[in-house]
Amino acid sequence: KDSDADDAVEQLFLVVVAIDFGTTSSGYAYSFTKEPECIHVMRRWEGGDPGVSNQKTPTTILLTPERKFHSFGYAARDFYHDLDPTESKHWLYFEKFKMKLHTTGNLTMETDLTAANGKKVKALEIFAYALQFFKEQALKELSDQGGSDFENTEVRWVITVPAIWKQPAKQFMRQAAYKAGMASPENPEQLIIALEPEAASIYCRKLRLHQMIDLSSRAPVNGYSPSDTIGTGFTQAKEHVRRNRQSRTFLVENVIGEIWSELEEGSDRYIVVDSGGGTVDMTVHQIRLPEGHLKELYKATGGPYGSLGVDYEFEKLLCKIFGEDFIEQFKIKRPAAWVDLMIAFESRKRAAAPDRTNPLNITLPFSFIDYYKKFRGHSVEHALRKSNVDFVKWSSQGMLRMSPDAMNALFKPTIDQIVQHLSDVFDKPEVTNVKFLFLVGGFAESPLLQQAVQSAFGSRCRVIIPQDVGLTILKGAVLFGLDPAVIKVRRSPLTYGVGVLNRFVEGKHPPEKLLIKDGTRWCTDVFDKFISADQSVALGETVTRSYTPAKPSQLVIVINIYSSEQDNVSFITESGVKKCGTLRLDLTGTDASVPNRREIKTLMQFGDTEIKAMAVDVATSKSVKVGIDFLNY
Repeated sequence: KDSDADDAVEQLFLVVVAIDFGTTSSGYAYSFTKEPECIHVMRRWEGGDPGVSNQKTPTTILLTPERKFHSFGYAARDFYHDLDPTESKHWLYFEKFKMKLHTTGNLTMETDLTAANGKKVKALEIFAYALQFFKEQALKELSDQGGSDFENTEVRWVITVPAIWKQPAKQFMRQAAYKAGMASPENPEQLIIALEPEAASIYCRKLRLHQMIDLSSRAPVNGYSPSDTIGTGFTQAKEHVRRNRQSRTFLVENVIGEIWSELEEGSDRYIVVDSGGGTVDMTVHQIRLPEGHLKELYKATGGPYGSLGVDYEFEKLLCKIFGEDFIEQFKIKRPAAWVDLMIAFESRKRAAAPDRTNPLNITLPFSFIDYYKKFRGHSVEHALRKSNVDFVKWSSQGMLRMSPDAMNALFKPTIDQIVQHLSDVFDKPEVTNVKFLFLVGGFAESPLLQQAVQSAFGSRCRVIIPQDVGLTILKGAVLFGLDPAVIKVRRSPLTYGVGVLNRFVEGKHPPEKLLIKDGTRWCTDVFDKFISADQSVALGETVTRSYTPAKPSQLVIVINIYSSEQDNVSFITESGVKKCGTLRLDLTGTDASVPNRREIKTLMQFGDTEIKAMAVDVATSKSVKVGIDFLNY
């Protein structure tokens, strides 16, 4: 800790609650600041699915026809499902809506989401409803445990987002949390936006040997007997578990795990690959011993290569067999049955493994079979025979029988993209000496993905999977909330600077930028860089520049802040440069004896997942602050 003042602030919160708001499933975990070594994972949810461990709940939300919040998770899904089709078309059901924040290029507070029935609702409302639901669930569980009502003010909230999200999406999440009442613009410290792979990385540092599965120590190829993987890791983590009113408690020892003694300080790196439902993110970290601080060595990269890609391939397969026109109609006319079919697919998807030999059966809902006959005038069976899709047959019990090859083929495009992306990262000059690759996130439970990563990179580094891999991010996010200063150095995802006037230099500046004001020749629109994309930024680091107003008598000074994904930016008019903040310093009413040469100091503070800027008039110490804003410009 840098100062005692920090400690005073930290002690205000009695508990840290982290929310892993995932594309396919979500959950929360918490820890009391008085006993930080115990992480409690939320109560078990009611209404799980066969073949799916339900420590988390599906990220689905249901609004009434009047657009009021009705339910979330399994409850939302099951209620929607039991509605009569005539009624269900008026209800608004949303699933997997988080990807919209990643895919929308120009995200604003007004961006819409589309419900299953085609109606639109503001994305901000849906996200706020979801966060409010988790807030209430968590506070209720805390109150039940403590025997007295827990106040929101006693909680520090942590929400995880993919590292590859652009800044607007991260800010959007914060705005939604304010709307849900978790924190407020006046008290922003109460909420931390954490990056998913970073949270995973923090947790991985604490792993003890008995809490990991080291893929490289297994016999390759057929060393994955399914009973092995399932038995050791994913169903029952060998962590010390205290049963506690259905909530599971994990003890995290306050040490750095033994595995790290093999890392040489300063030269060895590790990669954390966080593969979830929607996105796959990777970060390269180095650990700074003895205190175990983390240093990010290469900016987070990744893409939309989550397990949703597999669902999408399954949908394409269905379109190939039954016709795209039918599938589109079926989704609209029988949305609940479509959800049912995808649930059935989900549990079979989890049964896919590299060495599987027996086929996987997927039950088709009755209304699928029925509606198909009405729509086409012939049976589902007929369609399968006619479609010449080799690996998928019709079984007499009314199921689709997929050969293991057919199932593996659905995974292939997504897994190939992950492996390709990882190879690109390994080829970067900054990424040498990688000792470990941690595979985390829900998709990391897939033996197909494990095998692909192991066979592609096993010779370069040790591929390690934490047990209870789907909860890694959640637990890491709690640790991060308990000690946010643990990550000391980050890479800036963007280049930041301000727009200024410079003296015009013939031959250096383009003539169209020439501006003559009061006889002085100025070059306009100059981008004065504060920090470049992918530059290292220490936590809380401040960059300062001094400027002079073009006219000494100027009373209102406006400084515009710009960002760009490019490194070498010279002018704010270049493509890809976006305005993301304005500092407006009003000096009216200050002392008339203005010095001829007035100095305005501009500061930008980096490091946290949010960025702050400030301008100070040196003569009068008048100052103005602003948070960088990507949504409202």
